[in-house]
Amino acid sequence: MALEFSERIRRIPSYPVAGGYAEDGPPVRLASNESPYPPLPAVKDAIERAMSTLNRYPDPSNSLLRARLSERYGVPASRIAIGNGSCDILLAAGEALLEPGAELVYAWPSFSVYPHLAAASGARALTVALDADERHDLDAMLAEVTVATRLVLVCNPNNPTSTAIPLSSIAAFLAEVPAHVCVIVDEAYCEFNLLEDPDASIDLLAAHPNLVLLRTFSKVHALCGLRVGFALCGSEDLPRAVDQVRQPFFCNALAQAAAVEALAHQDSVTDRVTRTIAERISMDERLRALGLEPAESQANFCWFHLGEEREEDEVMRGLAERGVLVRGGTALGDPGAVRVTYGSSEENLRFLEALAEVL
Repeated sequence: MALEFSERIRRIPSYPVAGGYAEDGPPVRLASNESPYPPLPAVKDAIERAMSTLNRYPDPSNSLLRARLSERYGVPASRIAIGNGSCDILLAAGEALLEPGAELVYAWPSFSVYPHLAAASGARALTVALDADERHDLDAMLAEVTVATRLVLVCNPNNPTSTAIPLSSIAAFLAEVPAHVCVIVDEAYCEFNLLEDPDASIDLLAAHPNLVLLRTFSKVHALCGLRVGFALCGSEDLPRAVDQVRQPFFCNALAQAAAVEALAHQDSVTDRVTRTIAERISMDERLRALGLEPAESQANFCWFHLGEEREEDEVMRGLAERGVLVRGGTALGDPGAVRVTYGSSEENLRFLEALAEVL
């Protein structure tokens, strides 16, 4: 007799995991928006020092990391949540806020984890199409907010389309959202956004207790493998609630040590961002030379449609055969599109050469 699982297990979609991690060879991995640069030497040293304490549990309150984040961003430590990656905080927020009869609103296509929140909780998800420029349509999203709405998700810059909306639009949107609705602005890629200063959104927290800014060390700090994210919140309510629904010790000791050290090297991070943006400009120009039109990227990845005459599966297969791994739009909510991380100069050149052959 087969095991009987709960109804929500049948509802929850499988996260579209990128392939290639078990390969023996060194393929060009441009599928998961990882940094092409390794952690900074000082961060590696901090991890090495922390390894001698692995016989002890990590600090369950993440006190030092929250203190350093408070110093960096000017948000009280009591209004900062830490997670095993930003996804951990996101899923915990869904568990804390949502239940059958409640609603959440988000754009689509957007981050692949968002559909899990309604499926796991039994809440109703209302998805809103992106506009013609593949950006969030905040007016259309606002029109879906009702008394049943508990949570609104705004991914800015948006994954997978790489586009961003100006902070002024988000501020106007927040002014209209009822106070009972939690608004999570997912800013995993905000450091690559040239529309404004990445820290400008923090000023909105003072006026909106229902606002949460979700960020991560995975991308710009090159710590994907350690999984550490954080949320800057307009009140103490959300950090307290997400801690209630999660297991203890959700952020491991090495992740905490690495994140604390990473915050001390902002100049090096800024230099890596500058290099990524230079690669972004170069790759987008060369994609246009191939007859493709990438969206206006404000992230560390690009997004483009292949056109009706090309099959996504064939292009993906052709790139994989040439040792290049990217993400197809079918898995990300928009068949016929491709998402490509900006890697090193060498990796980007290999991708462009392979793509030219496949096309």
